[in-house]
Amino acid sequence: MPSKSRSFYGWLMTNRNPVAADEIQQFANNAFLDASFPKQSMDFDEISEYLETSTSYLMSMTIFDEAWAEYQASR
Repeated sequence: MPSKSRSFYGWLMTNRNPVAADEIQQFANNAFLDASFPKQSMDFDEISEYLETSTSYLMSMTIFDEAWAEYQASR
């Protein structure tokens, strides 16, 4: 799948790491286990709202902001 059409979740899954050395890797590991994560979304606001209202595994929204910036840079 071309990276331009890859969802945020699809990109995030490329950061999964069983050792979870950094916060984005930990985020990816937790999102993988979250059956309700908006997997097809490419929309910042939709994902941000979901994370703020429906999860407890993200210690800071700054982690999402950093991951989103990396996602955008990869597109």
